[in-house]
Amino acid sequence: MQFIFEGNVLDTDTRELRRGSEPVAVEPQVLDLLIYLVENRERVVSRDDLMDSVWRGRPVSESSLSSRIHAARRAIGDSGKDQKLIRTVSRRGLRFVGSLQSASDLASTNAGTSSSDRNLFEDTKTAAHPAFVPLDRAVIAVLPFTNMSGPEQEYLSDGIAEDLITALSKLGWFLIIAHSSSFTYKGKAVHIKQVGDELGARYVVEGSVRRSGDRIRITAQLNEVASGSHVWADRYDREAVNIFSVHDEIVQAIVSAIEPHLLAAENVRTRSKPPSSMDAWELVMRALSHYNRLTPQDHRAVRDYLEQAISLDPDYCQALAVLSSSYTFSAHMGWVEASAVVPLAENAALAAVRIDAYDAWAHHALGATYLISSQFDEAISELELALMLNPSFSHAQNYYATALAFSGRWRDAIGAVGRALRLSPRDPLLALNYGSASLAHYFGGNYEEAIRQAQTAIRLRADYASAYRVLVAAAGMSGQAGMAASALQELRRAQPNISCDWIATHVPIKLDSDRLRYIEGFRRAGLE
Repeated sequence: MQFIFEGNVLDTDTRELRRGSEPVAVEPQVLDLLIYLVENRERVVSRDDLMDSVWRGRPVSESSLSSRIHAARRAIGDSGKDQKLIRTVSRRGLRFVGSLQSASDLASTNAGTSSSDRNLFEDTKTAAHPAFVPLDRAVIAVLPFTNMSGPEQEYLSDGIAEDLITALSKLGWFLIIAHSSSFTYKGKAVHIKQVGDELGARYVVEGSVRRSGDRIRITAQLNEVASGSHVWADRYDREAVNIFSVHDEIVQAIVSAIEPHLLAAENVRTRSKPPSSMDAWELVMRALSHYNRLTPQDHRAVRDYLEQAISLDPDYCQALAVLSSSYTFSAHMGWVEASAVVPLAENAALAAVRIDAYDAWAHHALGATYLISSQFDEAISELELALMLNPSFSHAQNYYATALAFSGRWRDAIGAVGRALRLSPRDPLLALNYGSASLAHYFGGNYEEAIRQAQTAIRLRADYASAYRVLVAAAGMSGQAGMAASALQELRRAQPNISCDWIATHVPIKLDSDRLRYIEGFRRAGLE
């Protein structure tokens, strides 16, 4: 069903909002709210109605509800002051009061369309730069991938692009243009500037698929509209034995590769703005660039930016989730006292899950707090849920590996590290993957491989205290006194408070035998 009001077209079948002929990017939850109000326009909709129908009974704060109502009004050109389309009825709720037509009514007559409506339709059709509703997040459009094989392979190129749209939407950091809008460019030669202007996108993903016999080659690239430059590009060559398995693997690989490049590009953009002019989303982007650097100074900056973001938007799920993760990571590195920050981390993670139970970062954060609190089963369960919500989440895959290793499942941990490395082989947090691998091999009794993996992690991040810890213990257990002494010196520099007592009380190890063997490695290396 299509509804037309004040120059807007709301299509409930394709879940699109258009201003005239141009699509307007709207967050899914805001769109749900708008559709519910329009479909129930004959009555006042209460807060409880919205909780049941839009939030599916999940608890939501007044500030979060108000922000979604504000976003819905803004998307259709209304405001809390004017209330010409969405009216607040004191102490009762909301009601959609706009003059409404269905598309079938419009087809039979234009008499009901005001002259201002008709002018708006004409203006938006001919305007070179449509007036999009301002957004607080970057928008990405995924164009149909070019099929470079026969027509019988069209399903594959379309499927890659469609699944990329779905997978990118799970990241949560960005707004993704719907398939029904981006696929209007299928078979057309268009410049990314045109796509950006017409869809309001800041970034455009495009690519191609070629299949020849039992081989398949997929190329993909991420383009920035403003500069016209490539932010990222890669090529994937695979045996096409099981095409659907290859399809899923490549989609996950592309999403995992794109995410850090998008975050880095957005951080470059926000660095040109003074902090006083940044909104909550931009503060989170800036925080994420520091999150990847694995130093105590950078993680203090992470928390400063996120606390600013949360003060602007107390119900910002991802800001709360990353804040929680920064607290637990800092405690695991020994930079802060765990007893002081773990309760803060758990509160932030639980708040994030309450705000959005389908956000992968929120469950990753909660899993990390459970792990550092030695709640191993709960940690694994939350991290598995994060990966179910977003299978491309390489950072959660690595934390899952760590949780498995600390739980005594070192073989499973090595498998999880392998998946994380396949997902994002050039990830900015790659050192953490090798650190998790070294830990797993240590608990498996393979000290030489633990040393090799820890050294790789340290080459990537010279101050990575956790990798030094495994290196010290593995060198101690394998009798390499010189290496153990040198590594211990570096560990003391990276973590001055290190001691066997600290290891015993702060490192979460489920099995007594693993804990005793880990501490024994440090003692043999000379740590007291």
